[in-house]
Amino acid sequence: MVELGKVSTLAALAVVFYAIGAFVGSIRLRDARLFESGRRAVVWLFVLLTVAIVVLVYLLLAGDFSVRYVANYTDRALPTAYRLSALWAGNEGSLLLWVWILVLMATLLAVTRRQDDADMMPYVLAVLMGIASFFAFLLVFVADPFARLPEPLADGYGLNPLLQNPGMWLHPTTQYIGYVGFAVPFAYAMAALLLKRADATWLKVTRRWTLFAWLFLSIGMIYGAQWAYVELGWGGYWAWDPVENASLLPWLTGTAFFHSAIIQERRGMLKVWNVLLVILTFILTIFGTFLVRSGILKSVHAFSDGTLGLYFTIFIGTALAASLWLSYDRMPTLREERHLESVVSKESSFLVNNLVLLGMAFAVFWGTIFPIVSEAATGARVTVGPPFFNQVIVPIGLA
Repeated sequence: MVELGKVSTLAALAVVFYAIGAFVGSIRLRDARLFESGRRAVVWLFVLLTVAIVVLVYLLLAGDFSVRYVANYTDRALPTAYRLSALWAGNEGSLLLWVWILVLMATLLAVTRRQDDADMMPYVLAVLMGIASFFAFLLVFVADPFARLPEPLADGYGLNPLLQNPGMWLHPTTQYIGYVGFAVPFAYAMAALLLKRADATWLKVTRRWTLFAWLFLSIGMIYGAQWAYVELGWGGYWAWDPVENASLLPWLTGTAFFHSAIIQERRGMLKVWNVLLVILTFILTIFGTFLVRSGILKSVHAFSDGTLGLYFTIFIGTALAASLWLSYDRMPTLREERHLESVVSKESSFLVNNLVLLGMAFAVFWGTIFPIVSEAATGARVTVGPPFFNQVIVPIGLA
């Protein structure tokens, strides 16, 4: 079974690169057969990742302590429900779940035939497969969930007692769906820029995806706050923990995005805002994933793995630079059809709303990363706690 899991992840890496090549080829050569081949590759990629998930679940339930991941997060006394939830208890399993959700969404797009976004679909799927290739690469070369121990253990190390809570089922899964869901509007935005289409088509076809992602991210944050209240004894639901903040950041920018999207759909305004907001939201979802897995900040939520942190840093930098460059290159196509006619208007109120949400996001972001900045600049890590956030965020929140 372990070999089957290894083969499925390795084959998934090969298939995802084939899919990227097929979609890029279909775009450059305008070959519908290549596009169809790419669509089928997406479906096969989903099948392979599903096999990998099933194999890992089997190993967790069977208690195969020759596998490092199984030994690290389960033991013989662990109840079955928490053996299943151990699938996302560590880096390797949670990354597998992350890419599986992403490819599931890509598969839904690939098998659904629509007329209003048919010309965008090769670009959309190419972007989604590009994101999936990063995670597939990690699973094969950096965070292999099927890596074996030199010697099998008689029993595993068990699951952290803090993770043995019903919230382990609700919080991580809904949070992942929320994070991954924002990749779809991001992919459509990149497709619109590549096609030099400045209309609101990409916003209309992704409205449900945006609300879907926002809803699940909201649910994940609520369940996470409740879980922390029960298990950690913080005396409240929110303690401005770095990983809590990391989930709040894309929620703030995502909220700003789907509000300003309404203005572009109805008035043809805020085009640049929408592109930048969806880029920022997607990057912040990856940043949140990075914070949990890098161990760069101390948090009860975080896994410590400096190697993964390096790869995530490279990916975030590359994705941000490429999407911003594309936005800059296509700036002439993003000219506003109409301009603000009055300071007191619905459009201006939406713009002010966006500025307030972005101001809040920047304050949370700066407070979260300031310990890293201070350590890099002075060699001493300065802790930023709840008093700072309460003092800064409460006035912005009231506004």
